[in-house]
Amino acid sequence: MESKKRILLVDDEPINLEFFEVMLSKLGFEVQKTDNGADALELVKRWKPDLVILDNVMPKLSGWEVTKIIKTSEEFRDYADIPIIMFSAMDDVKDKVEGLELGADDYITKPFNFSEVLARIRAVLRTRELIHQIEHREARLRVAEEIAQRVVGFTEGLHATLASMAEQAAALEPECGDAKPFVRMTKTESEKILARLDELKLAVASLTAEAESIKVAETALHAIKTKYRGPGSL
Repeated sequence: MESKKRILLVDDEPINLEFFEVMLSKLGFEVQKTDNGADALELVKRWKPDLVILDNVMPKLSGWEVTKIIKTSEEFRDYADIPIIMFSAMDDVKDKVEGLELGADDYITKPFNFSEVLARIRAVLRTRELIHQIEHREARLRVAEEIAQRVVGFTEGLHATLASMAEQAAALEPECGDAKPFVRMTKTESEKILARLDELKLAVASLTAEAESIKVAETALHAIKTKYRGPGSL
């Protein structure tokens, strides 16, 4: 059973906090709320929400300041991927651009329509889930590449050893007398093993090529990851 998504509401207007808490809770979200940026930072570390909905104009710390701290501060490095939707009563393009450049994932101007806000919440959460899937695939890909490299090293070493054994068997064959059939059998088996190892090397090469193609395809999604990691991220 999928766990409820956690949403942290940060606004100094009680009516907005109460409205969003009621509506989002009814829709199946788990909600925490606070009326200032300083407490919001503590809740981010303690509760680790899936999304922060953040008003810009607040006491103690503004929404911009909170966003900058979460996205760029070393103290919040483990929380920098938490998406942020900012609210503001200001409809100035410069303000919106500044908020987005600080690392906010979306920007909504008051007064807002709840249906639109809900759609944006779900879109941001879907994007975050996509990023997690990409990261999981990349982790699996790194493990697969490491295994492939080890297999290649092992097969190449074994191939060289068996090739040397086969050469020694061929050199000894004229001198083996009664043991000649045994030597011929050893040589034949060695050749069979060498052939199987060649097949294994080809299979590994094919897997490696497939892994590379996956990496190329996922590179196209790197821009999405960078955007939702915030500025200055890797």
